[in-house]
Amino acid sequence: MATAARSYNDAIDALNSLQTPYAVIEARRKAGVRPDAASLREMRAYLARIGYTPQDLDRLNIVHVAGTKGKGSACAFVDSILSRYRQKGGPPHRVGLFTSPHLIAVRERIRIGSVPISEDLFAKYFFQVWDRLEANKDVAADAALAGSKPIYSRYLTLMSYHVFLSEGVDAAVYETGIGGEYDATNVVERPVASGITTLGIDHVFVLGDTVDKIAWHKAGIMKPGSPAFTIEQVPSAAEVLKKRASEKGVDLKVLDIDPRLAGVKIRPDAVFQKRNATLAVALAETALKKLDPSFSPSPETLPQEFVDGLEQVVWHGRCEVKDEGSVIWHLDGAHTVDSLKMAARWFVGECASRASSGPKVLIFNQQGRTEAVDFLDGLCNTVKDADPAGKGFEHVIFCTNVTYAATGYKRDFVNHQHNPADIEKMTMQRVFADRWKTLDPAANVMLIPSIEEALNTARGLAKKEGGKEVQALITGSLHLVGGALGILEGVDAL
Repeated sequence: MATAARSYNDAIDALNSLQTPYAVIEARRKAGVRPDAASLREMRAYLARIGYTPQDLDRLNIVHVAGTKGKGSACAFVDSILSRYRQKGGPPHRVGLFTSPHLIAVRERIRIGSVPISEDLFAKYFFQVWDRLEANKDVAADAALAGSKPIYSRYLTLMSYHVFLSEGVDAAVYETGIGGEYDATNVVERPVASGITTLGIDHVFVLGDTVDKIAWHKAGIMKPGSPAFTIEQVPSAAEVLKKRASEKGVDLKVLDIDPRLAGVKIRPDAVFQKRNATLAVALAETALKKLDPSFSPSPETLPQEFVDGLEQVVWHGRCEVKDEGSVIWHLDGAHTVDSLKMAARWFVGECASRASSGPKVLIFNQQGRTEAVDFLDGLCNTVKDADPAGKGFEHVIFCTNVTYAATGYKRDFVNHQHNPADIEKMTMQRVFADRWKTLDPAANVMLIPSIEEALNTARGLAKKEGGKEVQALITGSLHLVGGALGILEGVDAL
């Protein structure tokens, strides 16, 4: 990479070059190659190449969160609570948040003070990491191939450590990418606390096809000497978490919904979100006890900073409503069987609260996961069952994650991990359409090639409704939701 004119766009182009191509992913899948302990050895080697040890990460006072559903929300809650203490003078004095995937801009994954780092800061630190990897390409060559660089998501994880340490962050909240045991974030050896949200079936090829196999991976973030928390789980998952905690010598606390949340306006007002908030409260309390020895939580009431943090959290793309007048957009990045059912129930509840509620429109995509066709049954039937009149979606749009009709993907959305031929032919979308036609023959099912055109199609339907607001649900993928939000809000980052 040339040293001159290293802009944010240059950084994103270089980052995109680290994506694993579709053909390589398919070859590994067919060969049964999965992440293992070597993945973490490589991450430690890359950490050494940029000048850090796992012990250096202790300065970040990391709160580490894994799970299938709700881990992003839990992380956002913790970040929001800690930020309230930062605003009144701390500790903590600087709060970092690392999440994935991004919705509109890659830099959203690395936040300081709840705000994505700037394009200039992203480019600066991106190329500092790039150059250090180049300069120290032979360090720890036994653990990571000499001259190699970590793949896309691992590079961003590595970069986040450099950003936070360089910027003086003294509390950081980390969301795992996939799993836990072999996830790139798991190089942290002494988190302040770890939390595991609701577990379910997701990323089957990488983590396994049963909830107990998945629980084994998620439990990998628990560390001896660090408090660990989880919430109510299905029995098989709960048993695995309990067993792994015992093997690690970790005191794992299983939390019931915190009674102190009574009266706190959690959004959405649903049991699953109150569980996420409960976990976040426990994690934030543990972090604050470490950061401020004078902090002493009350067993009866939550401090105002906690209430404000929970009520005022901003977490785009999760149970988000945008009123455009003729179309009420409901956006949720649900992408598992269970989370899609939750999103469907939330959507119907929102529709029922509006007297002038018009026809329901679904915009859906999930790219590259063959099991995703099985997500549709629960989504379709949940909407029908939850609707007082038993009505489902009148219009169903299956689109790709291509952002714009004319110019294609936004640079931050470029994804080499999916078969471009399948996207061009809308192969997955045709499978979805065929399934939906069997689930609800009365629905008007459409295939639309881009997110922009899908949104405009929904707007066109609204014009035919004579004043009734179209109720649109956009779901199935955070990539889809992110692209839609970028268009709806006309912004470059959230």
